[in-house]
Parts: sequence; C-alpha cells; structure tokens
Amino acid sequence: MREEYSDKALWFVAGAAIGATLALLFAPSSGEVTRRRIGRAAASGKDYVAEAGRDVMDQGRGLFEKGRKIADDAAELFERGKKMVEG
Repeated sequence: MREEYSDKALWFVAGAAIGATLALLFAPSSGEVTRRRIGRAAASGKDYVAEAGRDVMDQGRGLFEKGRKIADDAAELFERGKKMVEG
C-alpha cells in the first residue's frame, strides 16, 4: 500500500514539474527570468526526489528488520520443536 502511494506521489510530482516547466516556457517572461524559474523548479524537484528516496530507503530498512526478526523467531521456534521431538 505504501509503495503504491509512493509511486503515485512520485508520478504526480513529476507531472506537476513537467507542467510547471511547460507553463514557464510559454509564459511571457524574458529568457533570463524563465531560466531562473526553471532552475528553481528543477532544484525543488531534485530536493523532493532525494527526500522521497530517503523515505523509501528508511521504509525498506524497517521492512528488512521486521523480516529478519520474523526469520529469527521462526528459527528459534524450529530449534525448540526439534529439541522437543529429540528429547
């Protein structure tokens, strides 16, 4: 569910950035002003993508740790069951 939300949010932001860039290109401003606006929009988009990447990495680490804990618990249960059968 979170992955689906992250994907949709990322595509939404990408579409918004493309739309904003196109709007700036067709806006009646001087070239210098337009280039400055595009630069700011690109920097903002870069920051957002970097933050989203960090969030995804953090979520991945959390899921990995949960999976490791579940695997450790399962191995412990298996060993206990094995000892009960042997004993």
